[in-house]
Amino acid sequence: QLQLVESGGGLVQPGGSLRLSCAASGFTLDSVIGWFRRAPGKEREGVSCIRSSDGSTYYADSMKGRFTISRDNAKNTVYLQMNSLKPEDTAVYYCAARRGQVLTIATSRYDYWGQGTQVTVSS
Repeated sequence: QLQLVESGGGLVQPGGSLRLSCAASGFTLDSVIGWFRRAPGKEREGVSCIRSSDGSTYYADSMKGRFTISRDNAKNTVYLQMNSLKPEDTAVYYCAARRGQVLTIATSRYDYWGQGTQVTVSS
């Protein structure tokens, strides 16, 4: 059964860090796992993605330098380390999966989605 379950969200002060986890079950190495977010009043946007087979990554330009995606295939888990968080990073964060090897953060290219985890950056 294909399933994605996010965890690790919460309330953090500006400048703080959080690490999100995505437990991805039922997917093979022929897949890409991505992180996305939807801020209040905005459309869902791509954050980053990682290829399961070799760990290659891709980031949205605005996320480079603060966010780091990684994977642990033994645990079937993908992580998103978020540093130097800003209030504008407040959003529901989702992980998603697509079959194949193409690195993309286009939401339309993903077929499987988790339920999301709330991240709130506020003092």
